Amino acid sequence: MQPIFMIGMQRSGSNLLRLMLNQLNDIASPHPPHILKRLYPLLDRYGDLSDERNFSLLADDVCRLIELNPVAWEGIKLDRADVIARCRDRSLVALHGAVYDLCAAAWNAHTWCCKSLANIRYVDEIERYFVSPKYIYLYRDGRDVALSFQKAVVGEKHAYHIAKGWTQVQEMALALQARVDRSRLIALSYEELTAEPEQTARRLCAFLGVDYSEGMLEFHGSDEAKRAAQSSALWDKLTQPVMKDNTRKFLRESSEEDIRIFESVAGHVLDRLGYERVLVRHGEERLFSESEIVNFTAENERLKLRLVESVDTEDLERRQRQDNLLSEIASRFGA
Repeated sequence: MQPIFMIGMQRSGSNLLRLMLNQLNDIASPHPPHILKRLYPLLDRYGDLSDERNFSLLADDVCRLIELNPVAWEGIKLDRADVIARCRDRSLVALHGAVYDLCAAAWNAHTWCCKSLANIRYVDEIERYFVSPKYIYLYRDGRDVALSFQKAVVGEKHAYHIAKGWTQVQEMALALQARVDRSRLIALSYEELTAEPEQTARRLCAFLGVDYSEGMLEFHGSDEAKRAAQSSALWDKLTQPVMKDNTRKFLRESSEEDIRIFESVAGHVLDRLGYERVLVRHGEERLFSESEIVNFTAENERLKLRLVESVDTEDLERRQRQDNLLSEIASRFGA
């Protein structure tokens, strides 16, 4: 199997693209439990993974993380011994590959795609373990990303903090693009995916070496799309066809101050990705003082708290299950 990793930043159309890929017989693309993102920070607490007891405990925690996923992996039984037997070494990235291999086998797919965009932070581990993995770098105008985050229960809320995070992720993805062979990374923008979905999907299929299917554009009618949409308000648009007018919304809905902040922080990356600035020209970026950043951070935390308080209780409970597991793991190790 030549695995596929989607990289980039949330609120950039990754759930849309995941569901499109999941319509292909050759590719299994389940909803991501974010294995590397959630468990790497705890990894050193497991001790020496060459000790079978430690590795078995980690394997069980990986499986439990999947079993608590807000969108279930349908038809998947995670036999711990089977998962461990599929690992070529004793590492978290090996367990990641094993459970995705098991999913692909259960769904009769030839390979799999992991949509956890935070994998951009773990490419060294991915490159070490997997043989010639492929990457889909999905990006979107950061000002629209910021607007989307400001409405969502996840992520940062202030334009400054969103711009900092967006800039860092794009720079890591662009560095990876320069590092790997062109046959292993394709860059797609959300704007082209929504404006020309069939043409973009065909180009992506050619890159992945799989046959294009018209079913990719019918993703919104799939059972997987319905399950995701029912699981969280974050994904309530997934049962709708591609929204071709869902771009440059920041021009209508973002404040001038937010746009100026974003373009001051991230203008150089907007330039690299071909997005036109609207308020802050090159060389006119504003530098923010320490006291301003402190105020931005306080406002960011206030806005995050306000959004959490407005979330549907059942939605929040589904999202909390995995966080509770991570807290349990940390407590187990006395943290």
